[in-house]
Amino acid sequence: MTEVSTARRSRITPEREAELYEAVLELLREVGYDAVTMDAVAARTRSSKATLYRQWGGKAELVAKAVRHTKPGGMGLDEIDTGSLRGDLHALTMRSDDCTMEQNSALMRGLAMAIHGNPDLLRAFREHLIEPETAEFRRLVQRAIDRGEVREDNPAIEFMMHMMIGGFAARTMIDELPPTQAFLLSYIDAVVLPALGVPTA
Repeated sequence: MTEVSTARRSRITPEREAELYEAVLELLREVGYDAVTMDAVAARTRSSKATLYRQWGGKAELVAKAVRHTKPGGMGLDEIDTGSLRGDLHALTMRSDDCTMEQNSALMRGLAMAIHGNPDLLRAFREHLIEPETAEFRRLVQRAIDRGEVREDNPAIEFMMHMMIGGFAARTMIDELPPTQAFLLSYIDAVVLPALGVPTA
């Protein structure tokens, strides 16, 4: 199985893969998940539909991997190690500018609606986005535990992803404003870090 997966990935260069993911996100922003087809992706990217199916299996997996690839955390939280949890979370937030955050916020709102009615998309998001990001955040928090910043028995640790996603998503719903770096940095300092018992001053 590993050999097959490696063979599949070797057909597309990392640069070409990134181009395909960007094209998929463009289509999603233009027409929404339900209206995106593999035919449309093939036409937009000048690829064969057979290649797309061979590489990704279907639309749900392709979309989930495209979102994962272009998220700040998609590059790997292991690259961030400032020496403090506050520094790490701030550095992660600063990876996206305000314009990108606004685009991602709109995209995720649309995908959230699609996920509720599509088990394949939900499964793909869990496998390629939610579970990997949860594991990465746990490693980030574990470093803070090892440094003595966070108590290992702090119950808020299990809600780390909920807090991070919640602040991002609720900004638009409650304030009718897009998330921004300034808002998220303030949210991290006022909500996330205090919940984890980390001083911000």
